[in-house]
Amino acid sequence: MDVRKIVVLVEEEEAARTALKWALQNLIRCGDLITLLHIFPSSSSSSSSSKSKTKTKSRLLRLKGFQLALSFKDIICNNFPNVVLQTNIEIVVTEGDQEGAKISAMVREIGASALVVGLHDQSFLYKLAMTDGNNIGSRLDCRVLAIKQPTANSTVQTLKTKKSGSAVLQLDSSNHMDFSQIEIASLQVPDISPPKIPYRICPSRSAIIWRSRRRS
Repeated sequence: MDVRKIVVLVEEEEAARTALKWALQNLIRCGDLITLLHIFPSSSSSSSSSKSKTKTKSRLLRLKGFQLALSFKDIICNNFPNVVLQTNIEIVVTEGDQEGAKISAMVREIGASALVVGLHDQSFLYKLAMTDGNNIGSRLDCRVLAIKQPTANSTVQTLKTKKSGSAVLQLDSSNHMDFSQIEIASLQVPDISPPKIPYRICPSRSAIIWRSRRRS
């Protein structure tokens, strides 16, 4: 059996933890390689004094990201001990943009079979959809399972698509996207009702049926 590489995006959002738990219960199987991936924001400066501060800030962000990834690993160890015994878990913390370009590059570099993300208002999936449109699937080149954090006021709906089918936003059928448990209304373009055509009582003269009254 081929080893599947499952990448779980590590974020501070609660939806990211929900996504991890969902993957552990529904997706991950014996022998899989789980990569806990965290991208912390990059910062640059031109002056020498600011460069030193930038390096210090970068180290702190890297440390914070690593600690956050460890907390995700603790979720696995404390709640799913069998997964720890049957799979391999690695942590990758790196610097990059928050628009999705670095995430896409890392997912391709790892050779992921699937990417599991928590869907929230600031999710990179929305940003990629705004910039790339139908090319979003070609950048990730793997299945994507985006998990929406359930709330009392929102209806969570599960959308399952075939591997070759398109999903949310009517993405191109070749992008192999697979979204699960997304609040569909927050991603779909609203339907536009067709304009109403005024009804004509007599559309044409030929449609009129003439009846003559018999003379008595």
